[in-house]
Amino acid sequence: MRQELMSLPKTLADDVAKNLVMVARLIDEDPERAYAYSKVALRLASRVAAVREAGGFAAYANQKYSEALAEFRAARRMSGSVELWPVMADCERGLGRPEKALDMAGAPEVHKLDKAGQVEMRLVAAGARRDMGQLDAAIVTLQSPELAAGSVQPWTARLRYAYADALLAAGREDEAREWFAKAIEADRDGSTDASDRLAELDGVDFVDALDEEGDDAADGADEVVVEKAAEAEAVEDEAGTTSERDED
Repeated sequence: MRQELMSLPKTLADDVAKNLVMVARLIDEDPERAYAYSKVALRLASRVAAVREAGGFAAYANQKYSEALAEFRAARRMSGSVELWPVMADCERGLGRPEKALDMAGAPEVHKLDKAGQVEMRLVAAGARRDMGQLDAAIVTLQSPELAAGSVQPWTARLRYAYADALLAAGREDEAREWFAKAIEADRDGSTDASDRLAELDGVDFVDALDEEGDDAADGADEVVVEKAAEAEAVEDEAGTTSERDED
């Protein structure tokens, strides 16, 4: 990306770079703001492949799949890279065209992807099978050397999680539980909610300690209010009785 921006005037390159940094920083926590920054970068330098790619990911994060696909295609034309092939296929899924995503999964471009890209393509293909109601085919699609490997790679947790989720959807609960557990083992940065899914299968309910304390405090406050009300009522009764005696 830096080399691409060097082709721009320095001031313009700096402005574009600042917007791209904000896209990368916000895309997970605030995708709408990331999208706004990407649009600024696109207005400034739409002929730069990295800018088109960033625009594509920002649109993708906001489920603007048609726009994302257009940006990814433009970036691919400019760079000649196949790295975006899996996410382009996933955009086809988002647009309700799982058959197109499967066609892309069988295209020659897939063989040019690195290992991470091929695993991503497998995940997209399995998702497309599920979109089409082909659960058994989705499960078979995910069965691969990467799934069976004992070593943990950046994609391992997501691959195991997708496999567990597909098994669960097919009613194979015991196997799903096993693979959710394996996903947890590989999920070092908490990129999935495998632990929550496994707990749900095991019937475990997590209680937020702060909420529980808050409930206890509220219950205690209610008890104090009731006690005070009872005391006030007793005082009023006693005052009324004394008044009646004085009148007598």
